[in-house]
Amino acid sequence: MIEFNQVSLQRGTQTLLKDASLRIHDGQKMALIGPNGAGKSSLFALLNGELNVDGGDLYIPPKWRIAHMRQEVEASERSALDYAMDGDSLYRTIEHNIANAKSDNDLAHWLDQMDQHQGYGVPVKAQQLLHGLGFSQEELQRPVKSFSGGWRIRLNLAQALMMPSDLLLLDEPTNHLDLEATLWLEQYLKNYPGTLLFISHDRDFIDGVANNIVHLHQQSLTLYPGNYSAYERIRAEKLAQQQSVYEKQQERVAEIEKFVARFRAKASKAKQAQSRLKELQRMELIAPAHVDSPFHFEFPCYEKMSTPLLAIDHAQLGYPGKTILPDVKLSVVPGHRVGLLGPNGAGKSTLLKTLCRELPMLSGERSEGEHLRIGYYAQHQLESLDVKATGALILQRLKPKASDQEIRNFLGGFGFHGDRALEVIEPFSGGEKARLALACVAWMKPNLLILDEPTNHLDIEMREALTVALQNFPGAILVVSHDRHLLKATVDEYWLVDNGKIQEFDGDLDDYHQYLQQREEQQAQPAGGNAASAAPAAPAVDRKEQKRLDAEKRQRLAPLRKKQQAAEKKMETLQTQLATIEEQLGDNGLYDAARKDELNKLLQQQGKLKSELEEVEMEWMELTEQLEADE
Repeated sequence: MIEFNQVSLQRGTQTLLKDASLRIHDGQKMALIGPNGAGKSSLFALLNGELNVDGGDLYIPPKWRIAHMRQEVEASERSALDYAMDGDSLYRTIEHNIANAKSDNDLAHWLDQMDQHQGYGVPVKAQQLLHGLGFSQEELQRPVKSFSGGWRIRLNLAQALMMPSDLLLLDEPTNHLDLEATLWLEQYLKNYPGTLLFISHDRDFIDGVANNIVHLHQQSLTLYPGNYSAYERIRAEKLAQQQSVYEKQQERVAEIEKFVARFRAKASKAKQAQSRLKELQRMELIAPAHVDSPFHFEFPCYEKMSTPLLAIDHAQLGYPGKTILPDVKLSVVPGHRVGLLGPNGAGKSTLLKTLCRELPMLSGERSEGEHLRIGYYAQHQLESLDVKATGALILQRLKPKASDQEIRNFLGGFGFHGDRALEVIEPFSGGEKARLALACVAWMKPNLLILDEPTNHLDIEMREALTVALQNFPGAILVVSHDRHLLKATVDEYWLVDNGKIQEFDGDLDDYHQYLQQREEQQAQPAGGNAASAAPAAPAVDRKEQKRLDAEKRQRLAPLRKKQQAAEKKMETLQTQLATIEEQLGDNGLYDAARKDELNKLLQQQGKLKSELEEVEMEWMELTEQLEADE
């Protein structure tokens, strides 16, 4: 057990902890949360022995092995595989002693030590870890220095996971991971046998791994049982006790209810519709926990639209001498809200760069709408910022005619208040620079947002604000993200980029996880496969027989389709009636005492219509699911 007893910690003139107490029991999996600058990384340094307490006592079992994820990036000549294996320092010591044994007895001793350490499985474990984190077999022998900064951070994570440990400290482990590696890491950590303490701003990841939350706030440590969603509910209840906060909470809930209603009217596929509605209803519950967020912004949309905004046909995408996507045909229209899925290296970023003209097409046709305005946020957007300039100057360069006050008001929504907007950004944190980069995208009023991992470096409050802003954006959105909450709450459909193709993915993120597992199993099979286990080839069907079967299916599905269409019309009618009543309820004069009866009548009608709408929606979803299953 680890125990903080009245611990105080100071860095320079800043007090991070003051008389803080906390117990961490063996085997607990805890997420450490708190605002940027509160001292989360310093608390990790304290546990790792890099800092000492300034007051109170910190007890860590003396024999505990502590593994931590390094944040510094090393440009090493060692191969990726060797670098990961270096995390198991005892294995390396035994290996060295075997190679330098002076006698047969000495050699026998160290071979026995290797056997006890189960060292012969270490290279296999390292390969499995690296594959899970997205490294291909060919990349395992590449030198560390040949990888980009983000991939080197993955190698640091692999090194930490390789070390046999009783306490594992992970600081933002998902920050440079894609969705596939995030899902893999979540499963891995669930099975970690020791005590885990991690910092993360990915709420779905925290929910999947943590069984306790530690909130570092106002120099104290508060323990909350359960996952992040449970913490949000408790926090919302505490905030609701303040009347002014409660009123803001109700306003935010009303906003989300309107968004839910809009989405219901547009939903097409039952499975994705249910997944999206579930996430929106979850947002409705947790929104009150975030009303005191310092971030409130939107993505202004260019007033004019074209249909389509952008289309490419018979296109080859990739790099000179290397085609990644050979025959692409797609069209993006106003209102499209698409999440791109696909394994690492399949071509997601290649597609986005091509759509943004960052990468020329190798061949094919491209047509742009007259009023197309693209807002592009790249994975490495922070590197394009002029670090010698202020945030205000960067925005002024983009729109020279904008007034100083207009710029400062806009930056305030992204957390740059007062003179902070006038400070040179070079010393800013990664999170602050990421917020500024997003502000630059929003500032230009796009009608097509193309976002490649926009949540990297952002804390939970900023991610929530980004989710809300995307929900209210009326243009088109294409997004790649490992943040499942962002995807589930903002996109209407998914496109799968895999095996050189781009196609609609008919399912939700749980289905995608299953798809990845099946894909991995298929790739693990030996070349040529097993004849006994191979799926039998589909029997040939002549055209005449196929036409007859298709006609039979249409006839069989006709009654279901008719019921579905009837339910759809009923939904539209009810939504129109409900909108009319809600418009009437917006009349301030209606709340005068003289019109009390009229108000009560409208409220009763509203309640009845809402109830009817829910019943019809349920019927529509069941019919749509049945149709999709039969088809």
